[in-house]
Amino acid sequence: MKALKLLAALPWEAIPSEAADHYADLKLTQQRRGLALDENDLWIAATALSIGATLVSRDADFSRIEGLSVIAP
Repeated sequence: MKALKLLAALPWEAIPSEAADHYADLKLTQQRRGLALDENDLWIAATALSIGATLVSRDADFSRIEGLSVIAP
């Protein structure tokens, strides 16, 4: 129940339709490079790219995505 209250208090953005285009580009690019990313990570990166957001993550895989602004906490 506490988690629901916390999540309800946080601002959020709907996934924009442009994220699908970014997702497709990222998946193809990563496959061509032989660098597989988890599907969820691809959607997270695609969404961040589509809204121009900076991603805060310790996951080093995100640093391989060209054009994605990443900050490690």
